[in-house]
Amino acid sequence: MKVISNLLASAAILAAGVANAGNLEVTHWWTSGGEAAAVSVLAEKFNAQTDHTWVDGAIAGGGGTSVPVIISRIIGGDPMGATQLNHGRQAQELIEAGLMTDLTELADAQGWRDIVHPISLLDSCTVDGRVYCVPLNIHSAQWLWVSHGAFEKAGLPVPKNWDEFVAGSAKLEEAGLVPLAMGQQGWQQSIAFGALVLGYVGVESFIEVTGNKNADEATGPAWTRAFEAVASARKLARDSNVQDWNLATNMVITDTAGGQIMGDWAQGEFQVAGEVAGKDYSCLPGMGFNEILDTGGDAFYFPVINDEATKAAQLELASLLISPEVQVDFNLAKGSLPVRGDIDLSSANACMQKGLKILADGGIMPSNRQTFDADADQQINDLMAEFWATDMSAAEAQATYVDIVRNAN
Repeated sequence: MKVISNLLASAAILAAGVANAGNLEVTHWWTSGGEAAAVSVLAEKFNAQTDHTWVDGAIAGGGGTSVPVIISRIIGGDPMGATQLNHGRQAQELIEAGLMTDLTELADAQGWRDIVHPISLLDSCTVDGRVYCVPLNIHSAQWLWVSHGAFEKAGLPVPKNWDEFVAGSAKLEEAGLVPLAMGQQGWQQSIAFGALVLGYVGVESFIEVTGNKNADEATGPAWTRAFEAVASARKLARDSNVQDWNLATNMVITDTAGGQIMGDWAQGEFQVAGEVAGKDYSCLPGMGFNEILDTGGDAFYFPVINDEATKAAQLELASLLISPEVQVDFNLAKGSLPVRGDIDLSSANACMQKGLKILADGGIMPSNRQTFDADADQQINDLMAEFWATDMSAAEAQATYVDIVRNAN
């Protein structure tokens, strides 16, 4: 009976706003080949299944470039109809300022708290008991992507973890290859930092620092070894001169680099290139150290706009994004995991199946964007950008990181 009543309530909410069709500008930073293929799934389904029109507002440059633009537009009185943001606290100040649409009525009617897994994704955008986003997917950052062709050129077996990868780096260089592909942006380097630190210090210590803000924990010997490992990774990437993450992924796809530390969204690039997981490349969750992944990813927010047609389009898009059909089709294209735990993804590739198993087994933890405020998160990105671009010592980087944690909210 609860399911039936939820469906009736949902239908009533959506029907109340369908009198007028409207254009809905949707901003996002999905501009690489794999990302563009995935976002087209959303646009096509929205245009086909509603009376409204998706107006694409792609912003090139990734989240680091796009989020300030998105926030500036909303604060400046030029809001888009809907926007991608990451799970976490990016929209917190906008919500507190009353600039984001309250979706609680729709969320309750459709039973989002019963279907979103883990529920922390919904909690991330719940303020004072009110829901302000629709979670779309789960992306995890702790993956090592390995080129089979590159290791074959070097006469080496495909590594099964980061230590084996590092052990083969000299042979990769002798074969004229770049051991580690890395884009020259702080957020990418921060991902590599986080993945390596988690592998070396373990989950408990990592969460004690990032979740509980215990700065003293980050001064310990395990953290010192982790920062030294990041310094070693910096050497492996010294001849990687690309800027964007997808160009670094392409180095792995074309067998000119041994591997890349990048989130599971890299799967979309491999798929577009026709690469086959387990044959052309390997994916090592947790860097091969542990089967623990964070629950980052994307959610959609809807800025407050005083126009009935836009309000109707916003609610219909919110409802569509969490529907079983979109959860399957979008996430298969994107390489991400669904936020619904009640759908069939048996057609997913080998890498996605690994992620699904880890999720089902409970091997998850919050992402940095869920534990650090936006300022601290940016400070870590800036630290990593400087560290990877200079000869900053591991000890200096560790000391700076400890200060960031100590002052973080």
